[in-house]
Amino acid sequence: MAKLHLIKLCVGADSIEDLLGWQMQRLSERRKKRMPRELIHVTRQMPKRKDELLDGGCLYWVIKGYTAARQPLLDLRPVHDKEGIPRCEIVYSPELVSVVRRAHRPFQGWRYLSAKDAPPDARGPAADALHAELAELGLL
Repeated sequence: MAKLHLIKLCVGADSIEDLLGWQMQRLSERRKKRMPRELIHVTRQMPKRKDELLDGGCLYWVIKGYTAARQPLLDLRPVHDKEGIPRCEIVYSPELVSVVRRAHRPFQGWRYLSAKDAPPDARGPAADALHAELAELGLL
């Protein structure tokens, strides 16, 4: 298992289902344009610890104040935007895995997340729902 991951806010999604729907739409659009079927998020900064991240790391998504899901990282590519400003393409797998929800404060950009601090995978919809309810009640 990887020792290092990325964590990022998922702005605009209210649930894992919202995120999944948006991603499936992006993959469909890319297929229609005959582009590689890959999920890409463009960010301002290239992680300096690229090799560690690509050694089994994942992108963890914070949705509505909770770390909720993860997707394996596939690549980190340097690119330039239309104005020539350097950016980073975070390329990640369409495999979306629910994790045990954990409250997380808002932040900008992305952050490193060590394996020891990463939430474990959820054990199914019922366990995830129960955990979510307990967290919302302030019992976790």
